[in-house]
Amino acid sequence: MNELIKQKLQQLPINPGVYIMKDVNKRIIYVGKAVVLKNRVRQYFQSNKNHSAKVIAMVKRIADFETIITDSEIEALILECNLIKKHHPHYNISLRDDKTYPYLKVTLNEDFPRVIITRRVKKDGSRYFGPYTNVGAVKESLKLLRKSFPLRTCKNMNVDRPCLEYHIKRCLAPCVGKIGKNSYGEMVKSVVLFLDGKSAVLEKNLQQRMGKAAANLQFELAASLRDQLAAVRKTTEKQKIMLDGGDQDAVGMARSVYGACIQVFYIRNGKMIGRSHFILKNSEDETDEAILTAFLQQYYNQASSLPREVLLPIKIDESILIEKWLTKAQGNKVEISVPQRGVKKDIVNMAEENADKFLRDEQERIMREKAKTTGAVEELGKYLKLPQLPRRMECFDISHIQGSETVASMVVFEDGEPKKSDYRRFKINSTEGKPDDFMSMREVTKRRYEKLTETEMPDLIIIDGGKGQLSSALEIIRGAGHLSVPVVGLAKRFEYIFIEGESEPVILPRHGEALYLVQRIRDEAHRFAITYHRKLRSRRNMVSILDHIDGIGPKRRKVLWEHFGRLDKIKAATVDEMAAVNGMTKPAAQAVYNFFAAQQSFIDNR
Repeated sequence: MNELIKQKLQQLPINPGVYIMKDVNKRIIYVGKAVVLKNRVRQYFQSNKNHSAKVIAMVKRIADFETIITDSEIEALILECNLIKKHHPHYNISLRDDKTYPYLKVTLNEDFPRVIITRRVKKDGSRYFGPYTNVGAVKESLKLLRKSFPLRTCKNMNVDRPCLEYHIKRCLAPCVGKIGKNSYGEMVKSVVLFLDGKSAVLEKNLQQRMGKAAANLQFELAASLRDQLAAVRKTTEKQKIMLDGGDQDAVGMARSVYGACIQVFYIRNGKMIGRSHFILKNSEDETDEAILTAFLQQYYNQASSLPREVLLPIKIDESILIEKWLTKAQGNKVEISVPQRGVKKDIVNMAEENADKFLRDEQERIMREKAKTTGAVEELGKYLKLPQLPRRMECFDISHIQGSETVASMVVFEDGEPKKSDYRRFKINSTEGKPDDFMSMREVTKRRYEKLTETEMPDLIIIDGGKGQLSSALEIIRGAGHLSVPVVGLAKRFEYIFIEGESEPVILPRHGEALYLVQRIRDEAHRFAITYHRKLRSRRNMVSILDHIDGIGPKRRKVLWEHFGRLDKIKAATVDEMAAVNGMTKPAAQAVYNFFAAQQSFIDNR
C-alpha cells in the first residue's frame, strides 16, 4: 500500500457513494458502491485472508482511488451502473458486449414514425423496445411488422412520387399525402401495442376500427385492418399462456467453466412474448448472489421498459434497494420476488433450464471451434513431424495473367486463425511481361525473409505450389541463413504436401481438421492475391482508356486516378469536379467529359 492510499484511507467520508479504483496508468479497474464509504473501502486494504482470488489480484494493482459522495444509496446505485457501463472496468462483473445489443426503435419524434433497428438508446422522444441478444429475431420481428403494418421505411420525405414500396403495398406513401397523419398515427399505436405485448388490447382496437370502416363503406381500409388482425392473432397463438395477467420478467441463471449465463423470459399480459440470454464476464470467483445483483443493475439500467414484477431464482440482499430504484425509474411499483411454488416457480425453473442448455451448447461450440483451430494446428504438426507446434504459419501465393501484373500474397495464421493485420502483398518486378512462378517466388521470399532474424521467423512457411516453387523458396530462405524453419510446398491438386528432402508427399487424411486448415490457408492466400491482381489490372485498364483522350498525359492520368480511384467515378464526375483536381485544367476536364459522354451516346444508340 503506497503513501497516497494510506493518506486517503484516513480521509474517507461516512456518507453513501461510489468508489473508483485505478491502476498505475490511471485506468479505472473497479467501480463499487457503499452505504458507508469509509467502512467499505477500508475492507479492501485490511487482512486478505477472507478475500477471493480476484479481489486479492485487484488490490495488488490499485495505485489510487477516488470517491463520489451521493445523497442516498439509490443514487449511488444509479451512478455505479452508469460508470460501469461507461468505463467497463476490468474487475467488475459485466454483460458481454452490452453496448452492442440491438433495440427496436419507433421514431415517435417524427410526424410519420418508422420502426428501425438501432444499437444506441437516446432521449429523443422515441420508444425503444429491447435490448435483444438475437439480432436475427429482431429482424424477423421487423419483417412481420412491415408486412402487417405498412409503415414508411425511407428517411427522406421530400419526394415528388411514391417509391416501389408503395406499389408493392409495403408502404402507404405518407410522403405524397396518400394517408393522413391521424390514420397513420392509429397504425403506429397498433405497432406500439404489439411490441408491448398487449395483444388483447390491440385485437380489440383493430376489431373496432375494422367494424367502423365497414360501416362507413371503406371496404379497402376494412380489408387492410382484417389482414392486420389476422397477423396479430397468428402471432398471439404462438405465445404460450403463462399467467393470468400482469407483466413479469422471469430470470434464470446457470454457471459452468465457460462463465455465467442469465436467461430472461418476457411475460406481458400473462403471455410469454420473447426471451434473451446474457453472458457475464469476470464472474468465475463470484457468488450466485453477486452475479445476479450485477446483472439486475446493468440490465435494467439500459432496458427500454420495465415489468411490474421481476421473478428471481434466489434471494439477494439488495432486492429492496433495487426495487426502490426500479420503482423510481418506472413511476409505478416494481416488485422483486423469489417464487417458491406454483406457475411462477415453474417459469423461473424453465428459465434456468434454458440458461443451462445455452451454456452446454456454448461449450460444444467452443469445442468445435477449438478442433478447427488449435486442434487442427496440433494435428498438422503431428502429420508433418514438426519440431514444434506451427502456431504461426505464413503462406505465399503468386497471381498473374500470362505474366502481366504479377503479384504475390502472404497470409498469416496464428493458432489456426487468420491474423489479417500481418497480411502482406507484393508487386513482383522481376518477371513483368513473362510468366515465371519460380522467379516470382524467389523474389517474394527474398523480400520477406532476407533481413529477418531467427526469432522473427514463423513456425512454418507454406508455399502454394509444387516441388518447383518449393525449391525456389528454399534456395532463398536457406541462403538467407534460416536453416531450421520448416518450409513445405502445397500441390495445386489433392493438397499433397511436399517436404524438403523427401521425394514422396505427405497426404493428410480426408475429412480431417488438419486438411481443412491447410485448405483454408491456401484459399485465403489465393483470395488475397487475386484481389490485389484485379485491383492492379483495373488500374491499368483505366489508364489505357485515358490514353485515348487528347490532353491527358501520364501526369494527369495519375492525378485523376489518385483522386477518383475508380473509372466509374471519373465517368460520373462533372467538368467542374475534374477541373478542381490539382494538375487538371478546364479544357482537359472538358475533353475527358466529352470522351465518356460520346461513349455513352454510342452505347445508347446501338
